[in-house]
Amino acid sequence: MVTPPLSLAPSLVQTAQAFVGEQHYPAATLYVVATPIGNLGDISLRALHVLASVDAVACEDTRHTAALLRSYGLERPLLAVHEHNEAQAADGIVRRLAAGERIAYVSDAGTPGISDPGSRLCHAVTEAGLRCMPLPGASSITALLSVAGLSLADQAPAFEFTGFLPAKGSARQAAVRRLAAQPHACVLLEAPHRIDALAQALTPLGDRWVTVGRELTKQFEDIATLPCAGLPGWLDASANRRRGEFTLVLHPQLPSPADASGLSAETMRVLGLLMQELPVKSAARLCADITGAPRNALYQAALGLKPD
Repeated sequence: MVTPPLSLAPSLVQTAQAFVGEQHYPAATLYVVATPIGNLGDISLRALHVLASVDAVACEDTRHTAALLRSYGLERPLLAVHEHNEAQAADGIVRRLAAGERIAYVSDAGTPGISDPGSRLCHAVTEAGLRCMPLPGASSITALLSVAGLSLADQAPAFEFTGFLPAKGSARQAAVRRLAAQPHACVLLEAPHRIDALAQALTPLGDRWVTVGRELTKQFEDIATLPCAGLPGWLDASANRRRGEFTLVLHPQLPSPADASGLSAETMRVLGLLMQELPVKSAARLCADITGAPRNALYQAALGLKPD
Protein backbone atom coordinates (compact mmCIF):
# COMPACT_ATOMS: atom_id res chain seq x y z
CA MET A 1 0.00 0.00 0.00
CA VAL A 2 1.24 3.47 -0.87
CA THR A 3 1.01 6.00 1.95
CA PRO A 4 -0.01 9.49 0.80
CA PRO A 5 2.24 12.39 1.83
CA LEU A 6 1.24 13.63 5.27
CA SER A 7 1.24 17.20 3.94
CA LEU A 8 -1.86 16.30 1.92
CA ALA A 9 -3.76 14.72 4.81
CA PRO A 10 -5.08 17.90 6.55
CA SER A 11 -6.57 19.23 3.32
CA LEU A 12 -8.08 15.79 2.66
CA VAL A 13 -9.86 15.82 6.02
CA GLN A 14 -11.01 19.40 5.42
CA THR A 15 -12.46 18.34 2.07
CA ALA A 16 -14.32 15.52 3.79
CA GLN A 17 -15.77 17.91 6.33
CA ALA A 18 -16.90 20.28 3.58
CA PHE A 19 -18.82 17.53 1.77
CA VAL A 20 -20.38 15.59 4.64
CA GLY A 21 -20.08 17.76 7.73
CA GLU A 22 -23.62 19.11 7.51
CA GLN A 23 -25.16 15.69 8.13
CA HIS A 24 -26.19 15.09 11.73
CA TYR A 25 -23.79 12.80 13.60
CA PRO A 26 -25.53 12.17 16.93
CA ALA A 27 -23.84 11.50 20.25
CA ALA A 28 -24.28 8.13 21.99
CA THR A 29 -23.81 6.41 18.63
CA LEU A 30 -21.54 3.62 17.41
CA TYR A 31 -20.31 4.38 13.88
CA VAL A 32 -19.48 1.18 11.99
CA VAL A 33 -16.93 2.29 9.42
CA ALA A 34 -15.75 0.37 6.35
CA THR A 35 -12.03 0.81 5.64
CA PRO A 36 -9.91 -0.04 2.56
CA ILE A 37 -9.19 -3.69 1.82
CA GLY A 38 -5.92 -2.75 0.15
CA ASN A 39 -5.86 0.54 -1.72
CA LEU A 40 -5.85 3.48 0.71
CA GLY A 41 -7.66 5.58 -1.87
CA ASP A 42 -10.83 3.58 -1.25
CA ILE A 43 -11.54 5.37 2.03
CA SER A 44 -14.72 7.44 1.84
CA LEU A 45 -14.87 11.15 2.64
CA ARG A 46 -17.59 10.40 5.14
CA ALA A 47 -15.40 7.81 6.88
CA LEU A 48 -12.57 10.36 7.18
CA HIS A 49 -14.92 12.92 8.68
CA VAL A 50 -16.26 10.49 11.28
CA LEU A 51 -12.85 9.06 12.18
CA ALA A 52 -11.59 12.61 12.74
CA SER A 53 -14.59 13.52 14.91
CA VAL A 54 -15.29 10.60 17.24
CA ASP A 55 -14.13 10.37 20.84
CA ALA A 56 -12.43 7.01 20.23
CA VAL A 57 -11.96 4.34 17.58
CA ALA A 58 -12.61 0.73 18.54
CA CYS A 59 -10.69 -1.62 16.28
CA GLU A 60 -9.66 -5.20 15.61
CA ASP A 61 -5.92 -4.46 15.85
CA THR A 62 -4.71 -1.22 17.44
CA ARG A 63 -1.32 -1.31 15.68
CA HIS A 64 -2.89 -1.75 12.25
CA THR A 65 -5.50 0.93 12.83
CA ALA A 66 -2.97 3.39 14.26
CA ALA A 67 -0.94 3.06 11.06
CA LEU A 68 -4.08 3.45 8.94
CA LEU A 69 -5.12 6.64 10.73
CA ARG A 70 -1.62 8.09 10.46
CA SER A 71 -1.81 7.57 6.69
CA TYR A 72 -4.62 10.12 6.64
CA GLY A 73 -3.02 12.43 9.19
CA LEU A 74 -5.35 11.34 11.99
CA GLU A 75 -4.75 10.27 15.55
CA ARG A 76 -7.49 9.11 17.91
CA PRO A 77 -7.67 7.09 21.15
CA LEU A 78 -7.91 3.40 20.26
CA LEU A 79 -9.86 0.59 21.93
CA ALA A 80 -9.04 -3.05 21.15
CA VAL A 81 -12.15 -5.05 20.17
CA HIS A 82 -11.38 -8.35 18.45
CA GLU A 83 -12.86 -11.83 18.21
CA HIS A 84 -11.34 -12.94 21.54
CA ASN A 85 -12.63 -10.07 23.69
CA GLU A 86 -15.60 -8.68 21.73
CA ALA A 87 -18.27 -9.69 24.25
CA GLN A 88 -16.39 -8.19 27.23
CA ALA A 89 -15.19 -5.09 25.39
CA ALA A 90 -18.72 -4.37 24.21
CA ASP A 91 -19.82 -3.70 27.81
CA GLY A 92 -17.25 -0.94 28.19
CA ILE A 93 -18.18 0.64 24.86
CA VAL A 94 -21.88 0.56 25.74
CA ARG A 95 -21.11 2.43 28.97
CA ARG A 96 -19.14 5.06 27.09
CA LEU A 97 -21.88 5.49 24.50
CA ALA A 98 -24.50 5.78 27.24
CA ALA A 99 -22.42 8.64 28.67
CA GLY A 100 -22.82 10.48 25.36
CA GLU A 101 -19.61 9.59 23.51
CA ARG A 102 -19.31 8.94 19.78
CA ILE A 103 -17.26 5.83 19.00
CA ALA A 104 -16.28 4.40 15.61
CA TYR A 105 -15.59 0.73 15.03
CA VAL A 106 -13.31 -0.54 12.25
CA SER A 107 -11.98 -4.00 11.42
CA ASP A 108 -8.55 -4.55 9.89
CA ALA A 109 -9.94 -4.19 6.36
CA GLY A 110 -13.32 -3.92 4.70
CA THR A 111 -16.75 -3.82 6.30
CA PRO A 112 -16.99 -4.92 9.95
CA GLY A 113 -19.48 -7.51 11.12
CA ILE A 114 -19.60 -9.55 7.90
CA SER A 115 -16.67 -11.93 8.16
CA ASP A 116 -14.76 -9.73 10.64
CA PRO A 117 -15.65 -8.93 14.27
CA GLY A 118 -18.30 -6.32 14.96
CA SER A 119 -21.64 -8.13 14.95
CA ARG A 120 -21.58 -8.89 18.69
CA LEU A 121 -20.68 -5.30 19.45
CA CYS A 122 -23.54 -3.99 17.31
CA HIS A 123 -25.94 -6.42 18.98
CA ALA A 124 -24.90 -5.23 22.45
CA VAL A 125 -25.25 -1.58 21.45
CA THR A 126 -28.69 -2.10 19.93
CA GLU A 127 -29.85 -4.21 22.87
CA ALA A 128 -28.89 -1.34 25.17
CA GLY A 129 -31.22 0.95 23.23
CA LEU A 130 -28.37 2.87 21.60
CA ARG A 131 -27.79 3.61 17.92
CA CYS A 132 -25.50 1.97 15.36
CA MET A 133 -24.84 3.99 12.19
CA PRO A 134 -23.25 2.21 9.18
CA LEU A 135 -20.74 3.97 6.95
CA PRO A 136 -20.57 1.76 3.84
CA GLY A 137 -17.45 1.32 1.79
CA ALA A 138 -14.90 -1.24 0.68
CA SER A 139 -15.83 -4.93 0.72
CA SER A 140 -14.15 -7.82 -1.08
CA ILE A 141 -17.57 -9.48 -1.37
CA THR A 142 -19.31 -6.75 -3.35
CA ALA A 143 -16.11 -5.88 -5.22
CA LEU A 144 -15.82 -9.36 -6.76
CA LEU A 145 -19.57 -9.79 -7.27
CA SER A 146 -19.61 -6.58 -9.31
CA VAL A 147 -17.27 -8.07 -11.95
CA ALA A 148 -18.32 -11.74 -11.82
CA GLY A 149 -20.95 -11.35 -14.58
CA LEU A 150 -23.58 -13.43 -12.83
CA SER A 151 -26.33 -12.24 -15.18
CA LEU A 152 -24.78 -14.39 -17.92
CA ALA A 153 -26.53 -17.30 -16.24
CA ASP A 154 -29.89 -15.70 -17.24
CA GLN A 155 -30.95 -15.80 -13.62
CA ALA A 156 -31.52 -13.16 -10.99
CA PRO A 157 -28.11 -12.41 -9.41
CA ALA A 158 -29.07 -13.75 -5.99
CA PHE A 159 -26.16 -14.91 -3.85
CA GLU A 160 -25.35 -16.44 -0.51
CA PHE A 161 -22.39 -15.31 1.59
CA THR A 162 -20.75 -18.53 2.76
CA GLY A 163 -17.38 -17.20 3.94
CA PHE A 164 -14.70 -19.65 5.03
CA LEU A 165 -15.43 -23.35 4.60
CA PRO A 166 -14.48 -25.77 7.42
CA ALA A 167 -10.79 -26.59 7.66
CA LYS A 168 -11.21 -30.34 8.18
CA GLY A 169 -11.42 -32.45 5.04
CA SER A 170 -14.66 -34.32 5.77
CA ALA A 171 -16.50 -31.21 6.93
CA ARG A 172 -15.18 -29.27 3.93
CA GLN A 173 -16.37 -31.95 1.50
CA ALA A 174 -19.82 -31.91 3.13
CA ALA A 175 -19.92 -28.11 2.77
CA VAL A 176 -18.99 -28.37 -0.93
CA ARG A 177 -21.76 -30.92 -1.50
CA ARG A 178 -24.19 -28.44 0.03
CA LEU A 179 -22.86 -25.70 -2.26
CA ALA A 180 -23.26 -27.97 -5.28
CA ALA A 181 -26.96 -28.29 -4.49
CA GLN A 182 -27.49 -24.51 -4.31
CA PRO A 183 -28.94 -22.99 -7.51
CA HIS A 184 -27.69 -19.48 -6.69
CA ALA A 185 -24.24 -17.93 -6.46
CA CYS A 186 -22.14 -18.44 -3.33
CA VAL A 187 -19.34 -16.16 -2.09
CA LEU A 188 -16.38 -17.83 -0.40
CA LEU A 189 -13.32 -16.50 1.40
CA GLU A 190 -10.02 -18.33 1.77
CA ALA A 191 -6.53 -17.84 3.17
CA PRO A 192 -3.43 -18.48 1.03
CA HIS A 193 -2.31 -21.55 3.00
CA ARG A 194 -5.66 -23.28 2.35
CA ILE A 195 -6.43 -22.20 -1.21
CA ASP A 196 -5.05 -25.46 -2.70
CA ALA A 197 -7.34 -27.53 -0.47
CA LEU A 198 -10.33 -25.41 -1.50
CA ALA A 199 -9.44 -25.70 -5.19
CA GLN A 200 -9.28 -29.49 -4.93
CA ALA A 201 -12.56 -29.58 -3.02
CA LEU A 202 -14.31 -27.57 -5.74
CA THR A 203 -12.91 -29.68 -8.61
CA PRO A 204 -15.83 -32.20 -8.57
CA LEU A 205 -18.16 -29.32 -9.51
CA GLY A 206 -16.66 -29.66 -12.99
CA ASP A 207 -17.76 -27.04 -15.50
CA ARG A 208 -19.61 -24.86 -12.98
CA TRP A 209 -18.03 -21.42 -13.22
CA VAL A 210 -16.10 -19.76 -10.42
CA THR A 211 -14.66 -16.23 -10.31
CA VAL A 212 -11.55 -16.01 -8.14
CA GLY A 213 -10.20 -12.71 -6.86
CA ARG A 214 -6.77 -12.47 -5.28
CA GLU A 215 -5.33 -9.38 -3.54
CA LEU A 216 -8.35 -7.31 -4.53
CA THR A 217 -7.64 -3.54 -4.95
CA LYS A 218 -3.92 -4.09 -4.33
CA GLN A 219 -0.99 -3.68 -6.71
CA PHE A 220 -0.94 -7.33 -7.79
CA GLU A 221 -4.71 -7.85 -7.99
CA ASP A 222 -5.65 -10.94 -9.97
CA ILE A 223 -9.19 -11.83 -11.13
CA ALA A 224 -10.15 -14.79 -13.30
CA THR A 225 -13.34 -16.65 -14.23
CA LEU A 226 -12.98 -20.33 -15.11
CA PRO A 227 -14.59 -23.74 -14.55
CA CYS A 228 -14.14 -25.20 -11.06
CA ALA A 229 -12.25 -28.14 -12.57
CA GLY A 230 -9.62 -25.70 -13.88
CA LEU A 231 -8.94 -23.92 -10.56
CA PRO A 232 -6.00 -26.13 -9.46
CA GLY A 233 -4.34 -25.62 -12.85
CA TRP A 234 -4.85 -21.86 -12.63
CA LEU A 235 -3.07 -21.84 -9.27
CA ASP A 236 -0.23 -24.00 -10.64
CA ALA A 237 0.40 -21.59 -13.53
CA SER A 238 2.21 -19.12 -11.25
CA ALA A 239 3.67 -19.31 -7.76
CA ASN A 240 2.38 -15.79 -7.11
CA ARG A 241 -1.20 -16.99 -7.45
CA ARG A 242 -1.01 -18.65 -4.04
CA ARG A 243 -0.14 -15.40 -2.29
CA GLY A 244 -2.58 -13.01 -0.66
CA GLU A 245 -6.16 -13.29 0.50
CA PHE A 246 -8.80 -14.87 -1.75
CA THR A 247 -12.45 -14.16 -2.45
CA LEU A 248 -14.34 -16.52 -4.76
CA VAL A 249 -17.78 -16.38 -6.36
CA LEU A 250 -19.23 -19.77 -7.22
CA HIS A 251 -21.61 -18.97 -10.08
CA PRO A 252 -25.25 -20.11 -10.15
CA GLN A 253 -25.90 -23.65 -11.29
CA LEU A 254 -26.96 -23.48 -14.93
CA PRO A 255 -30.28 -25.16 -15.76
CA SER A 256 -30.02 -28.76 -16.91
CA PRO A 257 -30.15 -29.08 -20.69
CA ALA A 258 -33.49 -30.23 -22.09
CA ASP A 259 -33.91 -33.47 -24.02
CA ALA A 260 -35.94 -33.91 -27.22
CA SER A 261 -39.18 -33.76 -25.24
CA GLY A 262 -38.33 -30.25 -24.05
CA LEU A 263 -38.02 -31.52 -20.45
CA SER A 264 -34.83 -30.97 -18.48
CA ALA A 265 -32.67 -33.84 -17.27
CA GLU A 266 -33.63 -33.03 -13.68
CA THR A 267 -37.35 -33.19 -14.53
CA MET A 268 -36.83 -36.55 -16.24
CA ARG A 269 -34.95 -37.80 -13.19
CA VAL A 270 -37.86 -36.86 -10.91
CA LEU A 271 -40.32 -38.45 -13.30
CA GLY A 272 -38.32 -41.68 -13.37
CA LEU A 273 -38.25 -41.87 -9.57
CA LEU A 274 -42.00 -41.32 -9.32
CA MET A 275 -42.70 -43.99 -11.93
CA GLN A 276 -40.95 -46.55 -9.74
CA GLU A 277 -43.81 -46.18 -7.24
CA LEU A 278 -46.80 -44.80 -9.17
CA PRO A 279 -48.83 -45.47 -12.32
CA VAL A 280 -47.99 -43.37 -15.38
CA LYS A 281 -50.84 -40.90 -15.02
CA SER A 282 -50.26 -40.32 -11.31
CA ALA A 283 -46.49 -39.98 -11.78
CA ALA A 284 -46.97 -37.37 -14.54
CA ARG A 285 -49.47 -35.40 -12.47
CA LEU A 286 -47.26 -35.35 -9.34
CA CYS A 287 -44.15 -34.54 -11.38
CA ALA A 288 -45.97 -31.57 -12.90
CA ASP A 289 -46.82 -30.33 -9.40
CA ILE A 290 -43.19 -30.71 -8.27
CA THR A 291 -41.37 -29.30 -11.29
CA GLY A 292 -43.91 -27.04 -12.99
CA ALA A 293 -43.39 -28.86 -16.32
CA PRO A 294 -46.40 -29.35 -18.64
CA ARG A 295 -48.48 -32.35 -17.61
CA ASN A 296 -49.16 -33.51 -21.19
CA ALA A 297 -45.45 -33.52 -22.03
CA LEU A 298 -44.73 -35.44 -18.84
CA TYR A 299 -47.41 -37.99 -19.63
CA GLN A 300 -45.98 -38.61 -23.11
CA ALA A 301 -42.46 -38.86 -21.67
CA ALA A 302 -43.70 -41.29 -19.02
CA LEU A 303 -45.24 -43.51 -21.69
CA GLY A 304 -41.88 -43.59 -23.39
CA LEU A 305 -40.18 -44.63 -20.18
CA LYS A 306 -42.70 -47.33 -19.30
CA PRO A 307 -41.60 -50.87 -20.21
CA ASP A 308 -43.76 -52.63 -22.82
